[in-house]
Amino acid sequence: MINPMRHGPSFRRSALALPLVAALAACVTSETRPLPKVNPIQATVQIPEAELLDVGVRIFDTNIPASIKDDEEALAKKRIYPEVRAAEASYLPGLLRATLESSGQWGAVRVVPEKAIVDVLVAGTIESSTGARLALRVNVTDSTGRVWIKDKEYAGVADLGSYKTEAALRVRDPFQNVYSEIANDMLAVREALASTDRRDIHRVTRLRFANDFAPEAVKGYFATDAQGVTRVARLPAEGDPVMERIARIRERDLAVIDTVDSYYANFADKMESPYGNFRRVSQEEIEKEDRALASARTRTVLGAAAVLASVLVANQCAPGDYTCRNIQSAARTAGAVGGVAGVMSGIKKYSEAKVHAEALKELADTFRAEVTPQVVEVEGRTLKLTGTAEEQYREWRELLRQIHVEETGGAVAAGPVATAPAQAPPPVSRTE
Repeated sequence: MINPMRHGPSFRRSALALPLVAALAACVTSETRPLPKVNPIQATVQIPEAELLDVGVRIFDTNIPASIKDDEEALAKKRIYPEVRAAEASYLPGLLRATLESSGQWGAVRVVPEKAIVDVLVAGTIESSTGARLALRVNVTDSTGRVWIKDKEYAGVADLGSYKTEAALRVRDPFQNVYSEIANDMLAVREALASTDRRDIHRVTRLRFANDFAPEAVKGYFATDAQGVTRVARLPAEGDPVMERIARIRERDLAVIDTVDSYYANFADKMESPYGNFRRVSQEEIEKEDRALASARTRTVLGAAAVLASVLVANQCAPGDYTCRNIQSAARTAGAVGGVAGVMSGIKKYSEAKVHAEALKELADTFRAEVTPQVVEVEGRTLKLTGTAEEQYREWRELLRQIHVEETGGAVAAGPVATAPAQAPPPVSRTE
């Protein structure tokens, strides 16, 4: 038997190389623990109607990098599937809306078009979204221009318990914690506002809407201070005919917004099952892919180390000792063959990882086929509410302007919100 301690340092290095690399390349098994659940804080007291703020959640930004938007391979490496991301941009706001509604802390909560004027507006960008992890960047403002949340990232890993069964997936979204954290942060900001500030948000919302149609009629009622926050200076007189007319237009506008919101709700209902399955399998595929890549790295490193060790084995046999030479040669050959096999096994694992990535793309294509746009009737007009819903709503707002012109016999007037600095506004003329 060859004793490595009796020979030179080169033999000892080669003899120690394999176990050292094996130790470095060994897989580390992490324990999977249940994910702590975060729930939205529930209302425990009745909130005065004048302070019960309505919330609008806009369709999220898909955030597909323009530099690679047409490069499928580059997008796949980032786990971005444009058809899925576009669907998510409409679906995920509905999950946040449901979370806010379930807390009982808010008034009407809707998924709204871009131009909608609401008390509190939530805008989000999808930073990353897979079956394993979700990250959203969120901005929240109110109608006065006050910033509640600025460019904050909310991220979390999937609650694997939600993937166990179809029923579990329906009961709790895998990323419910993310939506609950957003809702609780919004609540914290609202609670920090004075009662008068919350009431002013309601008032400013109505005045901003009126300003869109009749800016001259609301001139002087409100102004924006140096901090960019709109303050109420005074309110219209009770029974003001212009304001009553605009109030009726506002009701029609809210009816259209409700229709748009119901469209997104129906869209979410259709999407729930296929998207839930997509995310579940996506999470499984990502896990398999990660395991395959880790195994590939380990096998490749160990195989290369075995080849290296066999090459570095020094000639330790005495001249004429053919038995020793045969054993040594066999050891070298076995090491090289085993090492090459390890490298090839690693390459095979890399191929498996690629197959899993392709499976994700196929799932995305299937998912795209299962979510289709809908057509709804709004005020006698047929609207196709898809990715162009924002344009449809802008057309609707123009129609509302025309209705206002017909009722008043005046010209369509559109102007910006008043921006004169508001120092210390006089008391409002009446309360709401």
